[in-house]
Amino acid sequence: MYDNIKNILQKELADLETAGLYKRERIIRTPQKAEIRISEGDEMLNFCANNYLGLSDDPRLRDAAKKTMDERGFGMSSVRFICGTQDLHKQLEAAVSEYFKTEDAILYGSCFDANGGLFEPLLSDDDAIISDALNHASIIDGIRLCKAKRYRYANADMAELEKCLAEAQNQRRRMIATDGVFSMDGNIAPADKICELAEKYDALVMIDESHSAGVVGSTGRGIAEHFNLYGKIDIFTGTLGKAFGGAMGGFTAAKKEIIDLLRQKSRPYLFSNSLPPAIAGASIETFKILNESNILHTKLLNNVQYFRDKMIEAGFDIKPTQSAICAVMLYDARLSQDFAARMQQEGVYVTGFYYPVVPKGQARIRVQISAGHEKAHLDKAISAFIKVAKELKTIKPNIISG
Repeated sequence: MYDNIKNILQKELADLETAGLYKRERIIRTPQKAEIRISEGDEMLNFCANNYLGLSDDPRLRDAAKKTMDERGFGMSSVRFICGTQDLHKQLEAAVSEYFKTEDAILYGSCFDANGGLFEPLLSDDDAIISDALNHASIIDGIRLCKAKRYRYANADMAELEKCLAEAQNQRRRMIATDGVFSMDGNIAPADKICELAEKYDALVMIDESHSAGVVGSTGRGIAEHFNLYGKIDIFTGTLGKAFGGAMGGFTAAKKEIIDLLRQKSRPYLFSNSLPPAIAGASIETFKILNESNILHTKLLNNVQYFRDKMIEAGFDIKPTQSAICAVMLYDARLSQDFAARMQQEGVYVTGFYYPVVPKGQARIRVQISAGHEKAHLDKAISAFIKVAKELKTIKPNIISG
């Protein structure tokens, strides 16, 4: 059977290569942090990790993981409702719920699972789901798994959202689903206006906090803190794999009844092993760190402002950002790969993003800033961007400083 499709697959792969769309994995040989070493042995500054608070290699988290593994073992070998629930899982759920100021929370293996298991238990073919056009693939796939009538509005377009809500009034219930921070552009969803429309048209609001938790808000607690919307956002989903230590795991935080129903009916929760004890123990320590001090969040904000200001001053086309994501626009897919490769030669680890990850003609280098970066790291990255831009003639030389 395979011989019948082998040539077809080979041609498809070759076409991806020719179009500059083929993705290659790059190997690192060190812990995830600001300074890494790749498989070739070269030292690099890492500017493409979701390690927003610099916690991925934090000594307290490593110690907590080791201690928990010694005390509770390596894995659970079970789903939650059989014999896969330790007290650590309940403690972590309580910490997540307290962080987002909700009544309860439920853990998943990833936020992809949290989003994949959210919509089908709550919405039927009598209901409607209204989704932002730039939502993450996990939200899109989760919506595909439910039978609710689907509406889509252009990114952060409140006029179009209102039109969708008006059209959905014949459905029994409505849910608006949006990312808190859109991962490719770095912009924040206008959650204050979304909640106003939700109240006007009697809709639930769901926000994915994967790229906003730990980053957005006066202390980094996400969209509800940023817009002062506690009690108005009905459902939060998110990940433990970015700002919260960068390991794995996802969650949904919401009203008690919503979480209870997910425990009964959410398929990724019911049919997947529970989180390993070491990850649960280290994640509990993460929330202790964040409750003790706001120093990491403050450093992150300062780093983002410094990097963005210097890059704009140098003449780069930077998407407006309200997060730790800075999209350096190049527009051409092949150019984004060539640019990223040259940056690696300069000792700066970044990734070119292009279709289908972003729309055609919208290729870019997505730079992700971390509290783990020092000013010297930022300066080296900025200098490398300027040097490579001059070589590849991506912006007008007369407006490049440095």
